[in-house]
Amino acid sequence: MNTQQALEYSMQPFIPMFIFGGGYEMVESERLRSEEALKALVDEWNTNPEPSFGYDVIVDLADRNRELCDHVGETRLRNKPSSMLARSLSDADTCAAIGKMQRRSASAVMREIHRDREALGVAFTRKPIQGTVLGIDIETTGRAPERGYIINVGWEIMELTSDATPHDAEAHYCGLPEIYRESGVPLTEIHHITWEDIDNKTPFRENKALQKQILKLMKKYPYMAHNAAFEDSWFKLHLEGYAEARREGKIVIIDSREICRRLDGEVKTLPRESSPAALENWARRRGTLGTGEVEQHLGLDDTDLMLRTVQAEFNEKNLFAK
Repeated sequence: MNTQQALEYSMQPFIPMFIFGGGYEMVESERLRSEEALKALVDEWNTNPEPSFGYDVIVDLADRNRELCDHVGETRLRNKPSSMLARSLSDADTCAAIGKMQRRSASAVMREIHRDREALGVAFTRKPIQGTVLGIDIETTGRAPERGYIINVGWEIMELTSDATPHDAEAHYCGLPEIYRESGVPLTEIHHITWEDIDNKTPFRENKALQKQILKLMKKYPYMAHNAAFEDSWFKLHLEGYAEARREGKIVIIDSREICRRLDGEVKTLPRESSPAALENWARRRGTLGTGEVEQHLGLDDTDLMLRTVQAEFNEKNLFAK
C-alpha cells in the first residue's frame, strides 16, 4: 500500500456494525489493511520533511485500529509483531540526550563520537552531568501501541545532582473500553492492575487535560525513561502533539537503559539472557533495590526506582557537576 492508497483508506467511512457483524475473519482482514495503511503513513511522515497530511491522520487511524483489535481479541494479537514499536532510539537521540545533560550541543557530541557507537560511553563521561529531568513510565495492555492502551502513567521531576530527591510526583490510572470488563485487564499478571483500579477512569486518549499536562512537562524538561524507545513509540500514537513537538526538536529523550549499558561495566560481562540492563537487575547492582524487593511495574514506582538508580550510577562514576 502506497501513501496515497493509505490516505484514501484513512478517509473511508468506518462502519463498525458492518465490519464486526461479519465475524472474526472480516475484522482480522480489516485490521491487516488498517495496520498496512498506518505503516505507510508513518513511513511517509518519517521520511518526508513536508508530508501532505497532518499527524492527526495517523493518530485517528491508530484509534480506529484499536477498536478493530478489541474485536479480534487481545490474546489472539498478543504475540504478533508490531511495526510501530521501535527497538531503540537513534544515535542522534542519544547524542541529544548527552548534550542536554552536559549543557552542550548534540552536534558537538555527534562530532566527538565520529559515528562510533562504542564512543558513546566516553561521551557520557566527557563533561559533568547537570540540569533537571522529568522521569516517566507507563503501563500498557501490550507491546503494540497501535493495538493497546495506556492504563497507568507516573512521573516525577529530579535535579541531576548527587543528593537530589525526586519531587512533584503524580500517578494516574486510565480506563479501558467496556469490552474489557468481562475479559479483564490484559497483562495483569505483570503490572497487577485490575478492573477495579481503572473502573470509571477516563481512557488516556480521551483525557485531554492529562495529555496537555504531560506534553507541557516534556517540552519544559528532557524526559527520562528506561528503554525509552517504548515510551516514545506509545506517545507517538497516544499523546496528541507529541510527534510534532518531537520532530521540531522541542522534546529531548534520555534512555536510562542506554546509560546503564554505556556506564555499567558489568553489563558486558554478565550473560545476555540474564537481562543485565533491565531496570530491576541494574537497581540491585546499584543498591537502590534491596534483596527480596522487586520492580513494581507501576508508573510512579518504576520512575522513582529509575531516577534513584541513575543517580547512583552517576555518583559511582563521579559524573555530577561540583
